[in-house]
Amino acid sequence: MARKKKKQSEGGGAGAADWMQTFSDLMNLLLCFFVLLFSMSTVDAQKFEEVAASLKASYSIFDGGAASLSEGSLISSGISQLNDLDDYYENMGTNQDESEETDVEDMEEFEEIRQEEMIEESEQIGEELQGDLEMNGLLSEGSIDIEITAQYVMLNLSGTALFDSSSADIKDESYEFLNKLGNVLKKYDDYQIEIVGHTDSRPMASGAKYKNNMLLSQARAYTIFEYLVNDKDMDAKTMKCTGRGEYEPIATNTTAEGRAQNRRVEIRIYNSYSTTTAD
Repeated sequence: MARKKKKQSEGGGAGAADWMQTFSDLMNLLLCFFVLLFSMSTVDAQKFEEVAASLKASYSIFDGGAASLSEGSLISSGISQLNDLDDYYENMGTNQDESEETDVEDMEEFEEIRQEEMIEESEQIGEELQGDLEMNGLLSEGSIDIEITAQYVMLNLSGTALFDSSSADIKDESYEFLNKLGNVLKKYDDYQIEIVGHTDSRPMASGAKYKNNMLLSQARAYTIFEYLVNDKDMDAKTMKCTGRGEYEPIATNTTAEGRAQNRRVEIRIYNSYSTTTAD
């Protein structure tokens, strides 16, 4: 009889009840898990909240998370942080746009201030230069115009007064004028000075020394450059010369008066903001 009782205890009764209870709990959890997945797949916020509340009340998943995971940062204290993710992502784009707008406004304000300072310095140079030219009687002859920009002060010299037609040789009667002008420009030797030659649009005559207006304008600019360096001992490192031919007219080429205005040599004295001394 004892042997029979032992067999009965091994095959059923309390032993069977233990694993069946565990299996039943597992099935309940799986059922709840799939219900949760189903509610999430339908993207129904109200159902999700109801399922979450049911799980919380029945199994204490959220309340017990802290204790079961030793105060894990994500499950316990992290829950309140996760609730703020929506606000964070919603505001992130707005904050970035506001930051970019602020940067653009700051750059625009900086550029405006810089332009004002550049123009102010150019105006100071222009006033001093005009006084020096008047003192030497160069403005009374009407062969120099002064133009002020944010980058430089420009002297516009009449090409007709300096050169004969199709020639880059300085007229004999123009040397006195260039001598006085060179004495004035010497004062600005520390600034970068650019000499730019221009012509009208009429083609070169047959047999002329220069085959086109571009070469003629370059030669005229170099002639002035060479005179200032050799005769006035100005620093060639802070000077440069170039020619633009007929491609930058300031008047019409259909009249004699307009062509005369286009035949010119520009001397540009750059302010300290724009000066780049060559090595």
